[in-house]
Amino acid sequence: MKKIKIVIADDSLLTRVVLRDILRRDAEIEVVAEARNGREALDAVLRCQPDLVIMDVVMPVMDGISAVREIMARRPTPILILSSSVRSHDARGAFHAIDCGALDVMSKPRGMVKDVFEPMAEALVEKVKLLARLPVRRLVSERPRTAAAISGSPAQRSVLAIGASTGGPKTVLSVLRNLSPATQASILVVQHIAAGFAEGFALWLDRETPFPASLAREGDVPRPGHILVAPHDRHMELRDGRILLTDGPMVNSCRPSIDVLFAGLAHEQPEDVVALLLTGMGRDGAEGMAALKLAGAVTLAQDEASCVVFGMPKAAIALGGVQQTLALHDIPRALGRLLKQK
Repeated sequence: MKKIKIVIADDSLLTRVVLRDILRRDAEIEVVAEARNGREALDAVLRCQPDLVIMDVVMPVMDGISAVREIMARRPTPILILSSSVRSHDARGAFHAIDCGALDVMSKPRGMVKDVFEPMAEALVEKVKLLARLPVRRLVSERPRTAAAISGSPAQRSVLAIGASTGGPKTVLSVLRNLSPATQASILVVQHIAAGFAEGFALWLDRETPFPASLAREGDVPRPGHILVAPHDRHMELRDGRILLTDGPMVNSCRPSIDVLFAGLAHEQPEDVVALLLTGMGRDGAEGMAALKLAGAVTLAQDEASCVVFGMPKAAIALGGVQQTLALHDIPRALGRLLKQK
């Protein structure tokens, strides 16, 4: 069996030792190199050609962000950012790394002693196995093509509901960053993301898109041209025009669940809704999207070629819940024709 080759990049020897010990427990994983800084990480990638790099953001000589940028330019490789900076303002570096090409982010427990890291060891190994098998593309700027109009779908819809998982943060950013600033729809986002990073994700969208963004709070009234992001470990629904947050059972092993948001919107003026299902593993969102389509919403999904993982859109298509499948760079223009504008 071919092993998954891993490079660990962190300036802390203790961190590298703990990560190495955890990963080596799995017979499918081999740590082929360790690096103390971004420059050494780049050299290790070029030399060892690993399947995945696990990297900190704050390192000497060359930081993680610069290293991600160099790796993606010279030998595109899946990169998992492991960051101890989960506080909303401190998470900026992790999301900057994602913007430069890293695939995902996980939190690194403070202290990084083995006992502290042990509770997330299983999740780390699972994440490593998933990301290491994903194709990675160089960042190429493509001009949007003209997307076909959806037959029978009136414009001026007032709610955009977005669901995403693996590969989602950068994909969601790409959609919203390129959406017309004149858009007057309320934007609701469920993004599966590591514990502690939801607020940082919302602040990242607030900085990098034309729209104010924040973490959703109980009782919030969605506003035109504003983004509300579901908080970690809470389902988000729109009920009687207000945000409802619940800690109900996980749906599709997820909380927040895209299905919960979509299914709720199917009973809340669905004729005003455009639902968008983006890259992600599993099937969260598929059943909710089918319900939305049946109720009169417009339902869109990202196409296989532009997805990091096609799992969720594929499941929704199989259920017959998707009206139109679009390449990532075509989505903003399609939304511009469907959503309310100033």
